[in-house]
Amino acid sequence: MAEELDAETIAFAHRVFDLARSGGAGELADFLAQGLPANLTNDKGDTLLILGAYHNHPPVVATLLEHGADPARVNDRGQTALAAAVFRKNAETVRLLLAAGANPDDGKPSARETAEFFELPQMTALLRGE
Repeated sequence: MAEELDAETIAFAHRVFDLARSGGAGELADFLAQGLPANLTNDKGDTLLILGAYHNHPPVVATLLEHGADPARVNDRGQTALAAAVFRKNAETVRLLLAAGANPDDGKPSARETAEFFELPQMTALLRGE
C-alpha cells in the first residue's frame, strides 16, 4: 500500500508546480540544487518542464534542462513540453527544447502536428531547423 503524503508535503508540491507555472526559475533552481527531482510529475502527468513551457517561461525551461529535465517526457494526454511551447508560439522555449534533444515528432499530437494544425509557419520552420 502506498504511503500517504502529509499536508506539508502536498503543500510543498503545489508550491513547486506553481513556481513552474508562474516563472519562479530562481526558487526552482534552489530546490533543484537541494535534490528536487527535475522530472517531478503531477497527478496529470505534467512535468515541471511541460508546465514551464506551456506557461511561457523560458528561464524555467532553461533551469530545468540544466538540472536534467527530460524533454521527451509526455503527460497523461500524450503532450510534450515542445508541443506546449509550439502551441504557445514561444520561439525561445522551442529553441531551448530542440537544443536539449526534444524530438518534434514525439507525443500525440506532436509538436510538428500542433504547428501544422494551428497553422503556425514560424513554429514549423523552427522545428525544421530553419
